[in-house]
Amino acid sequence: MAGFFKSIYISNLFFYLGSAIVFSMVLGFFFPGLIEVSWLLLIGLVLFTLVDTLLLYRLKSGIIAERRCSDRLSNGDENKVAIEVLNNYQFGIQIKIIDEIPYQFQVRDFLMTENIKAGKSKIINYSLFPKTRGKFHFGSMNIFVSTSMGLIKRKFQIEQGKEVAVYPSYIHLNKYDINQLSNSINFPGIKKTRRLGHSMEFEQIKEYVQGDDWRSVNWLATSKSNKLMVNQYMEEKAQSVYCIIDTGRVMKMPFNGLNLLDHSINCALIISHVVISNQDKAGLATFSRKLENRVVADRRFGQMHNILEKLYRVQTDFSESDYGRLFVDLKKFVSQQSLLILFSNFETIDGLKRQLKYLRAIAKNHLLLIVFFKNSEIEAIMANKSEDIHGIYDKAIAEKFSYEKKLIVNELRKYGIMSVLTEPQNLTIDVINKYLEVKARGMI
Repeated sequence: MAGFFKSIYISNLFFYLGSAIVFSMVLGFFFPGLIEVSWLLLIGLVLFTLVDTLLLYRLKSGIIAERRCSDRLSNGDENKVAIEVLNNYQFGIQIKIIDEIPYQFQVRDFLMTENIKAGKSKIINYSLFPKTRGKFHFGSMNIFVSTSMGLIKRKFQIEQGKEVAVYPSYIHLNKYDINQLSNSINFPGIKKTRRLGHSMEFEQIKEYVQGDDWRSVNWLATSKSNKLMVNQYMEEKAQSVYCIIDTGRVMKMPFNGLNLLDHSINCALIISHVVISNQDKAGLATFSRKLENRVVADRRFGQMHNILEKLYRVQTDFSESDYGRLFVDLKKFVSQQSLLILFSNFETIDGLKRQLKYLRAIAKNHLLLIVFFKNSEIEAIMANKSEDIHGIYDKAIAEKFSYEKKLIVNELRKYGIMSVLTEPQNLTIDVINKYLEVKARGMI
């Protein structure tokens, strides 16, 4: 009996009709004929309510519902969740679903309404966009069922608690296939880089066609065939590429719900996939006070899983990043010359100069690529038109900070250190372009 009272809900329609009957009874004091009509309406309302209740509670399992959701969610992406509801009643019903989604989403107005015919099932879909990594817990599904009369609602609480893990963005990994990336028509944003040289790995001798490097002409083969022949070379494979992610406090700056650390983590996962699909070896490390979450560069089966598991657990400790310790740890961890893609952020030229000696030391042993970020808020201030003296001051300061970023790029270039200055939404494409450029120029 306690379960009955917990599951039954009186609808708004019942109160609207009851209020109308009470109002008609009040009018009955002035129009006596309305009293009898009001009593008849009240009796009819009670009878229809009883019938509605009997119809809803006739079956113990009036509906069967199931939530279908992946055990892993992709951070920053659209993740589909499906709820399938089967109507066991012999009449059509209206349902209202309140799913207890994880508290991290802070959704307090979740409600879906659907109509289901007798004996039929329906799949209701909705999407979730996680903004943090970690463990998320789904609670129960609360489904309120009503008949076409709509006077009473019966609550079904489907106990389907489930824990899911939010991993770095892995949904789009298959999209970043090296064969698709090489075709900029099919993949907008990817730039084609003209090959300025070649590696030392010889592939074959072929007939010259327009666009081939004239320095590759094989004069001996040309003299024998009376045709202009050139040597064709292939890119060197199995080269090591490490993604080094700064987990210090400078990476906690938010952008579109994700902080710079999560943007870097998502990018590192994708660039690792591109590296391995290009038959190079991908590795990983994070640093703040010391080098952590190390994955030795490899391209064997299961390497992407190792990288994904390490990135899933990366967190910041809000400390000042120690580049001196980074130099020492990298010297022990990475023994052969590699491409190091360092994800960090520098806001001022002074901030860079404090770490420049360590970056130059790292660049002596490896090919160093530093990825840091434009401040989108500053770019927005610069784009807006100033309407008062305060706006002019704000714009002048914004331009100063923007100019500092350009000075940082020039300072790094002066010492032969490559850099990518990008906005978070363009991070992945810009880093892939730089990697493909480095490969095309035979720099590693």
